[in-house]
Amino acid sequence: MKNKIRLFAAGFFAAIFFTACGEDPELTQFRNSIESFCMEISQIDTSINNIDASSEGAVTELLFHLDSLEDAFQEFAELDFPEEFDYLEEIADQAGEYMSTAVSSYHDAYSGEFYDESAAAYASENYSRAYKRVQIIITFLHGDIPEDVDLQME
Repeated sequence: MKNKIRLFAAGFFAAIFFTACGEDPELTQFRNSIESFCMEISQIDTSINNIDASSEGAVTELLFHLDSLEDAFQEFAELDFPEEFDYLEEIADQAGEYMSTAVSSYHDAYSGEFYDESAAAYASENYSRAYKRVQIIITFLHGDIPEDVDLQME
């Protein structure tokens, strides 16, 4: 997850891409939404990394933060992308869907009497897919083309 912090720190630099004289209000709002999302994800990631795994309430705390992460991804998926970035909206929707599946699966992994490794593995896979999509969106917003944009194979 520490790599995720770097990813979202890079998101802050996406603001540089959006900075321009006479910027239209829609683009300004979009920029602010992206910055807010990146900041929120970074804070949640830090909170997750700071959980004491040996504490009695570690699982409850983890699931709470994952629920917050799902909420943030859902808000991200609901963003109205400006016309010049419309092509990224579907990828944002996919990120939200994958994160919802991941969080639900993490809840399943910890809900039974015993830890469910297969549910956790499924959760981890979907979690990675969600973050990959955010990384691709940020790369496009920086004006670059990601090396691996084949999202159909997942």
